[in-house]
Amino acid sequence: MDEDKEKDIIVKYEGVDLDRDRNNILSDINVSIKGGEFIYLIGKVGSGKSTFLKSLYNEIPLEKGRGRILDYALESIKKKDVAALRRKIGIVFQDFQLLIDRTTAKNLEFVLRATGWKNKDLIDIRISEVLAQVGMQNKGYKMPHELSGGEQQRIVIARALLNSPEIILADEPTGNLDPETGNQIVKLLHDISANGTAVIMSTHNYAVVQKYPGRIIKCEDGYLRDVKLGN
Repeated sequence: MDEDKEKDIIVKYEGVDLDRDRNNILSDINVSIKGGEFIYLIGKVGSGKSTFLKSLYNEIPLEKGRGRILDYALESIKKKDVAALRRKIGIVFQDFQLLIDRTTAKNLEFVLRATGWKNKDLIDIRISEVLAQVGMQNKGYKMPHELSGGEQQRIVIARALLNSPEIILADEPTGNLDPETGNQIVKLLHDISANGTAVIMSTHNYAVVQKYPGRIIKCEDGYLRDVKLGN
């Protein structure tokens, strides 16, 4: 592989094993992911999708092999560098995990302040930018319970975008949504990917995979492999 192509790679696993509760979940992972790629991570419940995603932000350690994400070697990352790594990764949860005692804007402000932002004017500008990016520019004053499931998921995506991440990890982001709303969320994630942010989305929803094509990686029988739709 020439040097320019190597520079495009933001995730590279070589011979990686991943365990949970001392049980091997995935073995011999060899995968490379480039900036701006849109990747569907598919597989049955319990096949290792969440385990792989959690390994990318060092929630689950590498048992064997070498893993690099952005400029961090996961097999040897120091505890003090984990927070810096996580600031470069946006995470979209299936169950939203919004703070229910404050408005949408205050949810986003909480994350910015927790990651080192101090200037109120810059914070307000960034919140306005990400809300506009997800089509929620007029919802900053709303409480989470006043929003539909699709609107809450858009806020979660806005939250993931706050620190301009190079990668977004979306764990079953359409799992609690109706099909039409789910399609809108996947289209939004595709648009984000088209602007240069890599998106890795785990899903059971093969309809969205067909409607919004992307690279497909399958978790099956303890391994990860690239597949074509229908395999």
